[in-house]
Amino acid sequence: MTPNCPLRILLADDHPILREGLALILDNQSDMSVVGQASNGREAVEQFEQLHPDVTLMDLRMPEMGGVEALTTIRAQDAAACIILLTTYDGDEDIYRGLRAGAKSYLLKDASTQEILTAIRQVCTGRNHISPAVGVRLAERAQMPELSESEQQILCYVATGRSNQEIAAALGIAESTVKFHVNNILSKLGVENRTQAAIAALKRGIAKL
Repeated sequence: MTPNCPLRILLADDHPILREGLALILDNQSDMSVVGQASNGREAVEQFEQLHPDVTLMDLRMPEMGGVEALTTIRAQDAAACIILLTTYDGDEDIYRGLRAGAKSYLLKDASTQEILTAIRQVCTGRNHISPAVGVRLAERAQMPELSESEQQILCYVATGRSNQEIAAALGIAESTVKFHVNNILSKLGVENRTQAAIAALKRGIAKL
């Protein structure tokens, strides 16, 4: 990594102002060069295949294909791909899914320029970069009971205001089964009612509207 051989960086974000501003900052570094910009996850996958960048900075939520899906697709082709998720979403489930999918770092968009530059340089040496704020979120999640796949699915319906009867019809299961799962969900989330469960799901990134 020298000025004569800078790190080749791909940016993927659906907000052009943010993407172009970040490109200016990175191109101003003697050891970095932005070689491509993508406005959605599908473009990110295509450009990664064409450009083979050293590092990809990717937004979590983008049109056509989300960041985690794009990350998973890229790493299926190149297990050594260095991908940093850069997002406004700090829900512990968002962070967990991103890192589990293979992200080398998870940064929030309010991170300092220096932290972003440090993360890029660090992941290129084979190390992960976890900021203190993200570390706290992960620690909090580790202490919480795990929701099953069925519970997560039902919680997403709860977050959109569906009744037990409507959820049962949508999933093709008995209403009593839905009620059983909902009671388990309330207990695991440590909340008293469906409204609180919906708020917790949205805050943590388990459900999205």
